[in-house]
Amino acid sequence: MDKFDEYTGAQPLVSDDGTLALAVNGEIYNHRILRKSLKKPYHFKTHSDCEIILPLYVEHGIDAPRFLDGMFSWVLYDKKQDRTIAARDPIGITSFYQGWSSQTPNAVYFASELKCLYPVCDKIITFPPGHVYDSKDDSMTRYFKPSWWDPAQIPTAAIDYTAIKTSLERSVRKRLMAEVPYGVLLSGGLDSSLVAAIAQRETVRLRALSQSRVKEAANHEQHPREELVGIDVDEELSTVTWLPELHSFSIGLPGAPDTEAALEVANFLGTRHHDFTFTIEDGLNALQDVIFHLETYDVTTIRASTPMFLLSRKIKAMGVKMVLSGEGSDEIFGGYLYFHAAPDKEAFHAETVRRIKNLHLSDCLRANKSTAAWGVEARVPFLDKDFLATAMNVDPAEKEITSERIEKYILRKAFDTSDQPDEKPYLPQKILWRQKEQFSDGVGYGWIDALKDNAELHVSDEMMKHPKAEWADDVPDSKEAYWYRTIFDELFPPYCASTVMRWTPTWSKQTDPSGR
Repeated sequence: MDKFDEYTGAQPLVSDDGTLALAVNGEIYNHRILRKSLKKPYHFKTHSDCEIILPLYVEHGIDAPRFLDGMFSWVLYDKKQDRTIAARDPIGITSFYQGWSSQTPNAVYFASELKCLYPVCDKIITFPPGHVYDSKDDSMTRYFKPSWWDPAQIPTAAIDYTAIKTSLERSVRKRLMAEVPYGVLLSGGLDSSLVAAIAQRETVRLRALSQSRVKEAANHEQHPREELVGIDVDEELSTVTWLPELHSFSIGLPGAPDTEAALEVANFLGTRHHDFTFTIEDGLNALQDVIFHLETYDVTTIRASTPMFLLSRKIKAMGVKMVLSGEGSDEIFGGYLYFHAAPDKEAFHAETVRRIKNLHLSDCLRANKSTAAWGVEARVPFLDKDFLATAMNVDPAEKEITSERIEKYILRKAFDTSDQPDEKPYLPQKILWRQKEQFSDGVGYGWIDALKDNAELHVSDEMMKHPKAEWADDVPDSKEAYWYRTIFDELFPPYCASTVMRWTPTWSKQTDPSGR
């Protein structure tokens, strides 16, 4: 392996004795801690954070995924045992599929995209998050078993605002360990604004630390490295690429409510903000590409993914390769407006659990694939394992929406410093307590209307009356949904539809899936 490969972690990663080979997609945030905890010395051949999976497998077998903190999909081949192990992160942040072919019945196939599998497979499933596959007994086992997983077990812990705040801060800090230029997606909503606020504080802190170390090195006539010293999760020092400023990015139709809020947040935080606009024509022209890359026909996912897809292209052109994003908060805290109709705290909690379990089919799929289409990586601090444990074990009565408490009240309250005059505010009060826009309306109120109007041009009443026989019970209930499904069918064979879930709100009589 040449020096370039050592630093890039070119794949497959192979063990010293050549008996283990690993193909992996993702980031392992605790890899330095894990390296120190190995019982036996292991010769690492690369600086890849993912190489730790090889010695973990040697020591723990199929239990290896339980030790990983990060987002990942991987396949490991053990030559000695002729055994294949595959695993996916607890929430399914990175995409992953498993397939079989009737032509090669003894083979199992894995890929990050449907389009890689369907030419050779005639049966494909979405690899379940938090699971590990073992070819030894052809088993699929759930390794992720948090206390909140069973919706019938209602949490009883009292709210600890400090724990919520420090846990999210720690999660963002982990995800700023990067060896590439990074930024934040800033929609102007609560979730992305909080992530940006924490990231900016950390960037300022790291800049100050870097400058002091440069000065110290100069005093000792040393040659300072052109890298910023970052903090690992165990407070270990590590090097990361440093941008002099934190870059933030937003996109919307001209005059969009989220765009205006994003600019206000960026000005307040002092980020280097890039405010992009798109036209309805831009969005409509991108629809086929969006469905090709997203590999779904779900209405809400396509609506929300199109602006993100267009934005990711612009981010890539600027040389930024990693962005932080705010996905997951609405599922954890019941932030969607239909949660107003939850009948009791038990139902509220069950719905948050259901939503988190399905994130890999909606918001995670959107964040991962909209950015990956352009070679950008999205990291999602709200879906950190430790933060989930903190937030999901709170008594759901604390999350319920009342006449006095807006949605995501406890998250807002955790970062509200208005009663602490000596504490610098994280966000302006009007942003911290701003009510959520309906799904996809934040990028501009005309976007959804334009999609519906164009669906009318592509789908007739007669077509709605005669859906395709192969759709069986999964029949589109609107012309917009019908339009997306026909585009999907042009790109993928019918059996790929089993990997798609349609996003629908609970406790709502709205016909539009966004609850608009």
